Amino acid sequence: MKAIILAAGRGQRMGHVTQDKPKCLTVFKGRPLIEWQLGALQESGIEDIAIVRGYRSQQLAMYGSNFFENRRWPRTNMVCSLMCAADWLERFTCIVTYSDIFYNASAVKVLEKCSEEISITYDPHWLALWSRRFEDPLCDAESFVLDGLGYLKAIGQPAKSVEDIEGQYMGLIKFTPAGWSKVVDFLHVLSQREIDRLDMTALLSFLIGNGIAISAVPVTEPWGEVDSESDLRIYEDMIANGDLVFP
Repeated sequence: MKAIILAAGRGQRMGHVTQDKPKCLTVFKGRPLIEWQLGALQESGIEDIAIVRGYRSQQLAMYGSNFFENRRWPRTNMVCSLMCAADWLERFTCIVTYSDIFYNASAVKVLEKCSEEISITYDPHWLALWSRRFEDPLCDAESFVLDGLGYLKAIGQPAKSVEDIEGQYMGLIKFTPAGWSKVVDFLHVLSQREIDRLDMTALLSFLIGNGIAISAVPVTEPWGEVDSESDLRIYEDMIANGDLVFP
């Protein structure tokens, strides 16, 4: 098992915080976000970890020895960064993680145990966290519907009510080489411009629409995504109040 951290983007919504550094170097609870990901992956037993770099790439040199470069990062989205790591994805089962999230090793371990070709983790108790982050949780949350057998049925669409949302995708996904081959088959029918604009939830939605099974594994342990400075303040308040507890 190997892991890939997608860390090419700047994170424009972070404003001045990322003016001189990649978003994954934003400090949360005394540690850069990327150290949370590295720590969780290593604690779960994964030692071979690669980082897909882009913005201010040299600042990430100290965090690993395996790197893929997205030199087109200002003009591309998450899927293009993922494709930069095709050499690993074609040959190895890989856990792929966003670089602006924090989570525990337990989230990685449940994903490791899943035997499906493509699998993701999700938070079934998303509403409590989104209610803290947003005055209207529906303004940011996306549809997430399961089929009753643990497979994803719909994702990434605007949600009209909380009933459209059975969880929130956490930014952790696992591909086996066979699963990645199915992604590549789908991408071949898209133009370069379409691929450049493709984000991960849109990719997952397209795959589901083409009959490709995606297993969804629930995670109830603490986690979070950092999209803004206000997110950091909210998480700090939650920690102070005992609402966000790490082992």
